[in-house]
Amino acid sequence: MKSYNLTKLLLTGLICAAATTASFGEIATDAKLQYNKGIDFYKLGQFEESANCFKRAIDLDPNYIDAYYNLGSILEYLNQKEAALSVFKQIILRKPEDYEAVYKTAVLSKNLGEYEKAKMYLSLIPPNSKVGIQAQKLAAEMETTLTELQKTKAQEQEAQAEELTDGMYEDISSPTGLVTDKNGNLYIAGFSENTIFKIGPDNKKIVYIKSEKIDGPIGLAIDDSNNIYIANYNKNNVLKVDTNGTITEFVTDIKSPYCLYINNGMLFISSQGSNTVVRRKLNR
Repeated sequence: MKSYNLTKLLLTGLICAAATTASFGEIATDAKLQYNKGIDFYKLGQFEESANCFKRAIDLDPNYIDAYYNLGSILEYLNQKEAALSVFKQIILRKPEDYEAVYKTAVLSKNLGEYEKAKMYLSLIPPNSKVGIQAQKLAAEMETTLTELQKTKAQEQEAQAEELTDGMYEDISSPTGLVTDKNGNLYIAGFSENTIFKIGPDNKKIVYIKSEKIDGPIGLAIDDSNNIYIANYNKNNVLKVDTNGTITEFVTDIKSPYCLYINNGMLFISSQGSNTVVRRKLNR
C-alpha cells in the first residue's frame, strides 16, 4: 500500500511521499533520486519540473509505481487529462489490484466523455476496497451500480472466451516459460534478456520484471495468491515474485531448474542438472 501526504499547495490530488523503499520490488537508486527531486519541486509549486523528474524516474525504472501515480496526479492538475489517463493506465498494467489507480482512470475517462470506458474501469473495483464508496458514487452519477457493471463485465468475458481465435505475440526475445493468472494476464520468460514480460487481455506487452537476480529464466508457475515462481536456470535456484514485485529466493541449490508445476499446495521442479524432480511446499 502506498503512503500519501496531503499537501498545502495548490495541487488537490494526493501525492506519494518521498521514500527510500520500493513500491514495486527493488527500485534503482538513480530513479529514487529523481523521484525525491520531483517531491522537492512539487513542494515548491514547480509542477512541470516535478513532472519531468517523475518522468525521468520512470525512464530509469519502468516499474516505479509511485512515480507513475505522482506524475499522473500532476498532469491531471495541469489539465492534461489524456496524458494523465495514459499514466494511470500504466499502473493498472503493472499492478491491476491498485484500485486507487483504477478509480483515477475511471474518473479521467468520465471527464473526457468516455463513459463506457469509465464503466469498464469501475467494474474492476471491489465494493469493499478502499475506494469502493467513491466508485459507487461515480457509478451512480452514470446511472448504474458496481454490481450491475461487474455482472455485465462477467457476461462480456464469457462471450470473449467463446470467440477466441488463433494469433501471435511478437517481438519477445528467446521466449521460454509461460503462465497466466486469474485476471487473464499472460507472463512470459525471456531467457536471453533475463526478463519477465506481461501481456494483458488487451494484448499490450510490458516489461513486468527485470532484475540482476534473474539469470536464464525458463519455467514459470503461479499460485492462488498470484505469486510467480521462476526457474532460474543459470543461477541454480527458484525465485518467488510476490504481487508487490518483491523477489526472494524460494529454492536454493537446485541444479539447472527447468519446468515448474503447482498442484495441491506443492511446487514441483524438474532439475535438468541432476536428473530429478524436486517438490517444495508453497507455504513454509
